[in-house]
Amino acid sequence: MVNEQVGYFEANYVNFLSELLDFLRIQSVSTDPERKQDVRQAADFLANKLVSIGIEHVEIFPTKRHPIVYGDYLHAGLAQPTILVYGHYDVQPEDPINLWNTKPFEPEIIGDNLYARGASDMKGQVYACLAAIQSFLKVSDLPINVKFIFEGEEEIGSPNLVDFLIAHTGLLKSDCALNPDAGMTGKDKPTITYGLRGLSYFELRIFGPDRDLHSGSYGGIVHNPAQVLAELISKMHDSEGRVTLPGFYDLVLPLTAQERDSIGRYSISDYDYCKSIGVPSLWGEKSFTATERIGARPTLEINGILSGFVGQGSKTIIPSKAMAKISTRLVPDQKPELVYGQLLEFIRSNIPSTVRFELEQLSTGSPSISDITIPETKAMAEALKFVWGVEPIYKREGGSVPVVADMQEILGIDSVLTGFGLPDDRVHSPNEKLDLPTWRRGTIALIHFIENLKRS
Repeated sequence: MVNEQVGYFEANYVNFLSELLDFLRIQSVSTDPERKQDVRQAADFLANKLVSIGIEHVEIFPTKRHPIVYGDYLHAGLAQPTILVYGHYDVQPEDPINLWNTKPFEPEIIGDNLYARGASDMKGQVYACLAAIQSFLKVSDLPINVKFIFEGEEEIGSPNLVDFLIAHTGLLKSDCALNPDAGMTGKDKPTITYGLRGLSYFELRIFGPDRDLHSGSYGGIVHNPAQVLAELISKMHDSEGRVTLPGFYDLVLPLTAQERDSIGRYSISDYDYCKSIGVPSLWGEKSFTATERIGARPTLEINGILSGFVGQGSKTIIPSKAMAKISTRLVPDQKPELVYGQLLEFIRSNIPSTVRFELEQLSTGSPSISDITIPETKAMAEALKFVWGVEPIYKREGGSVPVVADMQEILGIDSVLTGFGLPDDRVHSPNEKLDLPTWRRGTIALIHFIENLKRS
């Protein structure tokens, strides 16, 4: 039993929360070059925290951009499992700042919610792991071996993580990874995520005349790049909501009957989706439920469009160029590099000879499926059930966590994917928050998870 460890956490809850607030004050926005020192400050903060609780061999490894923090505590012996705790300490930009009700880097507790950028994604989740491990080290000892890897580039696609994993496979050798970056489907619905979508992200640029033209003088004889882009985009889906890139669905693994039944356990109604996100009705592939489409089907989305004059008033031009940001979310066994070829083929087949184009692949991440029968996942399921009193939900997640597939391929280990963020935490949006009662229960669940991992 872990009564002492849980008691320690409860007795020191206010201190843990105070430290989390200090962590959240650090503006570790990884995409902003002007905040490079802030990102480094967050890495230093974590390294110092690891040292303070007794973690050994703590080191900050430089990369081409932002550093990776490592540490370990390997005193349980070879007979006990070794868990690699993964997290990221970087956060999304706070823009648009005018939509925040509080200051994004001055954390504020209102009722049960802690508001700050990074509160849910994922500084709060990282700190839950640290609090759970500290609760062992301060009253007894860890019954397992543990290693840590915290990166500062997840929000920009982890461009240097793969090289680090390849260069340090021996250092990172473990039985399994714990990744609390997945979240829950509801306050009373503890969740283990076993499927993650991958990502292939592009910028498409269409070029027409060598300068903006007077639309009165040249309209009708020059093909407008904005019109060409709009027509291309309109052809990327058919009337049934399916993506029309050639071969896009060829490698998609079909959902099994068991998976559809499991997904049905946590399906949200179309009405509830519409109410929560403010749309009159949903859209997408006709033969799948909304929850199936989010987690287990691939998608193509237009993330941004830019062309021509968009200021106040009027300016009659034919723009010289147009640009779109395009993302595809991928499911097993799709490959990001193949999707690039599919999009390129689609554009070449549909673009008129009156313009030219460039297609750049900005970032990629592979989809993954994790084995839910491994002992570590079973240990997490038992811990979640003990704390919440219900069986956890197993789900496939719509977002991307590329490190899971990278660890499978490079380190040969699966991940236990959980977390204590909620669907209404507004991650990546203004007014991001963390539900503190859920975070508290989640930390206690992690204490039980560590105990459950101990081999007899």
